[in-house]
Amino acid sequence: MSIARIALANLRYPATPDDSVTLAQAALADAARRGASVICFPEVYVPGYRKPGETYPPIDMSFLERAWEAIAHSAREANITVVLGTERIVDGEARITTLIINADGRHAGFQDKVQLDPTEESIYLPGAGRRVFESGALRFGVSICHEGFRYPETVRWPARNGAHVVFHPHFSWAEADSFRPTTFADARNTFHEKAVLCRAAENTCFVASVNYATDGSPTTSAVARPDGSVLAWQPYGEEGLLIVDVETSEATGLLASRHRPT
Repeated sequence: MSIARIALANLRYPATPDDSVTLAQAALADAARRGASVICFPEVYVPGYRKPGETYPPIDMSFLERAWEAIAHSAREANITVVLGTERIVDGEARITTLIINADGRHAGFQDKVQLDPTEESIYLPGAGRRVFESGALRFGVSICHEGFRYPETVRWPARNGAHVVFHPHFSWAEADSFRPTTFADARNTFHEKAVLCRAAENTCFVASVNYATDGSPTTSAVARPDGSVLAWQPYGEEGLLIVDVETSEATGLLASRHRPT
């Protein structure tokens, strides 16, 4: 039996880019103190997700590189692996991405968002390819927001390649007059949280979905078991860490491995 303790950083939207770094450093240190080996942050947490209809400055790679190194230094001091929602420029193209930082502070690499939401296409271009990462005995992949909710193959690939957990950083906020859930996967709510349960069940892996803490959000941070049931979820809009122990042997990837393209 192998237990991995993971942390989902259900944090408030940062007031400034610098605030995002400060909040991330505090959260990872807290997660390490509570025994977590991996912490995952929401989509583009550093410097903060670019909401549709609002104006933001261009991507600042100088700031991002300083931010990544500051967070890597904190990860090394805390001895914790970080799955950091962020953005970057690749060959002149803006991408939504996650940076994986090992517990020794070294960069393990990026997982870019491959399937963009249509509202993001005026800012970003899609990446390509998928990877599996390791933290001790835990193997994990990443599927970012829209792609995890709507494209099963973005979770299936890491599960087929040995991932016990697929982290799902996202940002979902309340629309005017939208339903305000208080229970995970409420039947009156949107399809999104049900999709998280489906991604876990259809691939026999854990799916760890992490959102910002915002008032009235239709989704919250949660971990789905490989049988499609919910293991734990964060109260809606409540800032803090969701700490969860996952039994890696339950994540067999059986159903993912049996998939045959039609």
